[in-house]
Amino acid sequence: FHLKEKDISYIDKRGFIKIKEHAYDFIRKNIASANPLNDGAQTPMRNHPVFIAQHATATCCRGCIEKWHHIKKGKELNENEINYIVCLIMEWIKKEYKKKV
Repeated sequence: FHLKEKDISYIDKRGFIKIKEHAYDFIRKNIASANPLNDGAQTPMRNHPVFIAQHATATCCRGCIEKWHHIKKGKELNENEINYIVCLIMEWIKKEYKKKV
């Protein structure tokens, strides 16, 4: 997984603070509940840097989060777990961004 030029442009226009806000929003709305709607298919593979980062960091669904990060499915994510996931996403995005600029 890698960011494309359109993803870099999006980051340049919005800034990292806004991207991080988007990451928190996406995780809280689509991943954090105990049983997310369409779990395993809720995160697109394109159209936002956070989505690409979620797949790259195995934070795209509760199954991947359980398998790779050992956070059990079937329970709502707490704030520490949400912060951990968003930090992973943002670190991956920043690393990818530096490769491209």
